[in-house]
Amino acid sequence: MLGYYSKLSSEVYDIDKYIGLSFGDVEFYSERLETCTGNILEPGVGTGRILIPLLEKGFNLDGFDVSEEMLTICRHNCKIRGLKPKLFKENMESFSLETNYDAIIVPTGTFLLLHNREDSLKALKNFYHHLQDGGRLIIDIFLPNDLTTTNVTTRTWETNDGDMITLESKLVDVDAVNQYTITHNRYEKWQNGKLIQTELERFPIRWYGIEEFKLILEQIGFKDIIISADYAYGQYPTKSSEIITFEAVASKD
Repeated sequence: MLGYYSKLSSEVYDIDKYIGLSFGDVEFYSERLETCTGNILEPGVGTGRILIPLLEKGFNLDGFDVSEEMLTICRHNCKIRGLKPKLFKENMESFSLETNYDAIIVPTGTFLLLHNREDSLKALKNFYHHLQDGGRLIIDIFLPNDLTTTNVTTRTWETNDGDMITLESKLVDVDAVNQYTITHNRYEKWQNGKLIQTELERFPIRWYGIEEFKLILEQIGFKDIIISADYAYGQYPTKSSEIITFEAVASKD
């Protein structure tokens, strides 16, 4: 059974996408939430790369993730900075909370990890349900660029302890009809030239067409949808390599 965001992959995520790193998204989300004085929810919070700078700016954020390993790192990253957000383990498609939020944010394409279409639709409906009337969903997606199944990529990271972690990735399945890919990742941790830990991961990613995703949001009940490319607000995408952000208002009249 292949894992999914287990110990090694979560450790690599924290090293590779460290707190303080921004792709323009931290600034973008800070600006778009500037007028939000109520509660904000981040599903798929990961190790806290977006959550923590927003908390430090004074926003009121809760966060959850499906991976307990990611949450453990996120809690540690918050603790050493004196932050105490509400963090919990949950799924996007099935979480149920008493709080209605002013905003729900899903940065960095995390939403696309729901490769099953039914689950992704349930998640979007769940976001809508947990937003106040007039509350906003801000969510990133991206399009597939390389669908070659013969290429193998390798990356290496050094840990704080001086160990080495290698990652070998191979795209093994492209389902064009159902719009998802499956990548197999092999993580290996090395200490003084000896292999001390191995982890295999099955990594699914779904994709949506830009207008397709907008239509889905509209069908759920979202209105006033603004599409942005590479965190330039309102700039419609022109290249398949761009990060695409949708900002949509939950209208419950």
